[in-house]
Amino acid sequence: MRFIKGKEDATQREIEREMGVNIIFPSSKKDDSVIIEGNSAESVNKASEKIQIIIDKAVKSPNLDYSHFISLPLAIHPGLVDKLVNFQNSILGIVEINQGEDLDPNSSGDTSDEEDKDQQSDKIPLVSVALKAEDADAHVKINITNVPLVSYPAKVLKSPASDLKSSKLLDLGIEKSIFIKPKTFHLTVLMLKLWNKDRVKAAAEVLQSVSSKVLDALDNRPVSVRLKGLECMRGSFAKAHVLYAPVQEIGGEDRLLHACYTIIDAFVEAGLVIEKDVRQKLKLHATVMNARHRKRKRRSRKLDSFDARGIFDEYGSEEWGEYLIREAHLSQRFAFDENGYYHCCASIPFPENMQLD
Repeated sequence: MRFIKGKEDATQREIEREMGVNIIFPSSKKDDSVIIEGNSAESVNKASEKIQIIIDKAVKSPNLDYSHFISLPLAIHPGLVDKLVNFQNSILGIVEINQGEDLDPNSSGDTSDEEDKDQQSDKIPLVSVALKAEDADAHVKINITNVPLVSYPAKVLKSPASDLKSSKLLDLGIEKSIFIKPKTFHLTVLMLKLWNKDRVKAAAEVLQSVSSKVLDALDNRPVSVRLKGLECMRGSFAKAHVLYAPVQEIGGEDRLLHACYTIIDAFVEAGLVIEKDVRQKLKLHATVMNARHRKRKRRSRKLDSFDARGIFDEYGSEEWGEYLIREAHLSQRFAFDENGYYHCCASIPFPENMQLD
């Protein structure tokens, strides 16, 4: 709708003036139909064609973001979620000393620019003593030699590598917002632009209709993946954009990849995949950090990458574990269910038990 309206409603006014129509947008976000009023069927049809051209152009534009995707949920495994929480906290833990930051990976706060306080561990600890006087105006004399002094050991948190110990995280481009939320951890099969309810409904029907073919592709047997190490999607570890855990199918039969392409082919055939994505080759990967998710509080400071060398030194050979793939979802971006995972518009099950003849 924002493309039809245009900047300051300029596109809408131009269509209305040229075609002699009135374009009415829905008053509720739950509605997604635009009404065109005119004095003749011809003027309404011409305006409708003009709007369709605008929509077709918008779909191909990067300015219209993906709204949905086909996902293979991994966050359904609590042990993996715990490992991701520990991974984030071990990296951001140094911030806890410096800034008292809440390290809940599901919160939306960012790290701040407060000075590094690593050197404060050598200073004398501060001790608070509460003294009570009967009279508010009375003076209290105290012999400090009688006050028991308590010494608290300095809190030491392990950082991934020496690089992170000596440098401020923000100087490395590392902050909480670029970490993937553990409760949304998944594998992406296909990105989709579904800009109205009809297309969302059609996508849900396509996914459910292909369920039997997916089971055939999996040979009606459970399929598991192994996650190990870390790799960069683009660039180098010094200037990383996406950090991910490589995915390997247990057994090496490529049944999971076959099942994924079965889903993709069905969506392509239904005309629900934009042209540039039709030819994309699928590379299953589990993203753990993405610079694109960075929350920029200061427009002048643009950090499009981060230094992941210290993280790779520590976690480059990390064994994340082996996990069963239980289902495929049509997931909605920017919307979440009660469990913290992306809102599920439709789903199909994968085999969880061996089928006996």
